[in-house]
Amino acid sequence: MVDLKGQYDEIKEQVNASVLEVMENTAFINGPEVHSFQKELEDYLGVKNVIPCANGTDALQIAMMGLGLKPGDEVITADFTFAATVEVIALLQLTPVLVDVEPDTFNIDPEAIRKAITPKTKAIVPVHLFGQTANMDAIMEIAEENNLFVIEDNAQAIGANYHFKNGKSKKAGAIGHAASTSFFPSKNLGCYGDGGAIFTNDDELAHSIRGIVNHGMYERYHHDVVGVNSRLDSIQAAVLRTKLPKLDAYNKARQDAARKYSEAFKGKKNIVFPYTQGTEDTHVYHQYTLKILNGKRDALVKHLNENGIPCGVYYPIPLHSQKAYRDDRYKEEDFPVTNQLVQQVISLPMHTELDEEQINFIAQTLIEFVNQ
Repeated sequence: MVDLKGQYDEIKEQVNASVLEVMENTAFINGPEVHSFQKELEDYLGVKNVIPCANGTDALQIAMMGLGLKPGDEVITADFTFAATVEVIALLQLTPVLVDVEPDTFNIDPEAIRKAITPKTKAIVPVHLFGQTANMDAIMEIAEENNLFVIEDNAQAIGANYHFKNGKSKKAGAIGHAASTSFFPSKNLGCYGDGGAIFTNDDELAHSIRGIVNHGMYERYHHDVVGVNSRLDSIQAAVLRTKLPKLDAYNKARQDAARKYSEAFKGKKNIVFPYTQGTEDTHVYHQYTLKILNGKRDALVKHLNENGIPCGVYYPIPLHSQKAYRDDRYKEEDFPVTNQLVQQVISLPMHTELDEEQINFIAQTLIEFVNQ
């Protein structure tokens, strides 16, 4: 699904040198590499504050802590996504409110958000799923009308652009009140371990978050707020500093591969290739995800694996059906799109090292099986 070895081979000398420099200066926690990466990522995203942390799940949790959400507050998010998004809501004793997604982008449905708002609603967490930005015009409008926070889950879409109706554009993660991202190795910008960050343009919120990530300390041994231990280590920052200048090229390689896949699938029965909302740069293809319409998805997974082609089903079970998050408030008729997607979606290999021969082999193997 990803070729981390091929990518590493291209940047091996730079990565090795930067890691050895950390080993030599022994500033393993909050060293110069972390501070330099933070500043460089702020410049890249066009956001005032980046606060690195230990992983993407922590990033989302810490953003909610920084915003002062209290037990019982309701947080609206998408039913069709990875569990980390709802996990942190539950861990903080907030009330997750799951809603359906759009059938074409797979992102949270703004109309479903509107219907789910109650007097207890305090925040919306749109997930920029598979690398495509959610409908942030509508989401920010809903948030402003109802005095709600917006926390972007940007774990899959770093580097994507969102173009507003007024003609302006911003990077995904630089739009809401706060955002979180993950630097898990397979992400578009990935380190060689765990890592994450929180983004915000709110200086006061950034100050709060900087204390939370470091045991609630702003001054050593003075614990002003309840915090956690969640820091990006210097070795991972060194890797990320090497990769960040290449991120746009990495994303373009993914977009080029996606275009070739989609050309191969154009006009083919029972196969729906990814829909891109707006211009191409709104989607950075963390995953290239098809819909298989004839009920052969599970058989296709088996067939591809038998032919040496890795694939994934993201996600096979809706969050509202997961044992940990079931709730009597949810009715199956509230999730028609999600319930259909979990039966149809399949993600194909997608990474910066894909070549045309590989793409053609994967596409033709799939087409022949689905339409036999």
